[in-house]
Amino acid sequence: MNFTAIDFETANGFRGSACAIGAAKFRNGKLVATHYTLLQPPTGYDRFDPRNIAIHGITPGDVATAPAFAEHFKEFYAFIDDDVVVAHNAGFDIGVIEAGLEVSKQPIPRLEFACTLSLSRKTYQLASHALPSAAAEAGYVLHNHHNALEDAKAAAAIVVDAARRVEADSLDALLDATGMQRRVLQPRAVGENLSKPTRHALTMPGMFDANNGAVPAEHLPDLIRWPNEGTNPRVNPDADPRHPLYGHHVVFTGMLGISRQEAKNQAAAYGASTQSRINATTTMVVIGDGIRPEELTDVTHHPRLQQRKMRDVVARRAQGQDIVLVTEPEFLAMLNENWPHATAI
Repeated sequence: MNFTAIDFETANGFRGSACAIGAAKFRNGKLVATHYTLLQPPTGYDRFDPRNIAIHGITPGDVATAPAFAEHFKEFYAFIDDDVVVAHNAGFDIGVIEAGLEVSKQPIPRLEFACTLSLSRKTYQLASHALPSAAAEAGYVLHNHHNALEDAKAAAAIVVDAARRVEADSLDALLDATGMQRRVLQPRAVGENLSKPTRHALTMPGMFDANNGAVPAEHLPDLIRWPNEGTNPRVNPDADPRHPLYGHHVVFTGMLGISRQEAKNQAAAYGASTQSRINATTTMVVIGDGIRPEELTDVTHHPRLQQRKMRDVVARRAQGQDIVLVTEPEFLAMLNENWPHATAI
């Protein structure tokens, strides 16, 4: 059971803006080495979004003397060595590497990786597969969520626990037992086949530049979530009108325990119209990221509820638009037809 778990924190909504990295190396299911450092995000993508600071607490001053992402990457890659990398929502962390190197004009190396979010879904029966919930199920208490090293250790705990449950003695045996397989980041030369987030960021030059004071913080886009929206399926005309989703116009925000597309498909099957953006017809917003119902009592000031969609919700509700807020556990209870579900705020 040999692997290296990784995690990144980013300065803003472009995933190539890494400002911290953590890694935990495991041998035979035991932690043997760790790696952590703050990072200066790539030049031109180094502006710190207040929403990101509210999540991880890292400021521009904290990284002023830290190594630059591209400068430090060789040391980080050497730490990984030939290991398969694991991360919770690995597509994001691999995307941080990919986009960060792309905008730093560096080649992309080969990396094999696996996702502990997918592994959690395959292994645990949870209302939410967000990292704190999945790690807790694995027996690991995540005291300092959004510290990159602590999050890497939490992801590793999921791997070790899942292997114990299926009696797998290697990472590949675990992936095979859970119907998963290694994924591969293919090596590429500088400028070759740029990733979708990087291509999108290049259409808005200067937007994430720390020296560009002309762009207000509230106008900084969130490209991290942008590629994952999916399509809006046709509403089931035969859905039960008594179902709590029936007739709602639903928008999703945050990371869910199921894919955004699957969530939309399920909602449409129960008679809801799904949307990709908040608009005047929106009547329900489903919130992921492990948010609990009791956290919705102060949406305006909650540091984990400052996404663009949630700010739009707050503004529209203040103007009188009736938008129900539903947490992921409540939404999943609806899908399981556990009626009545907990009252939405």
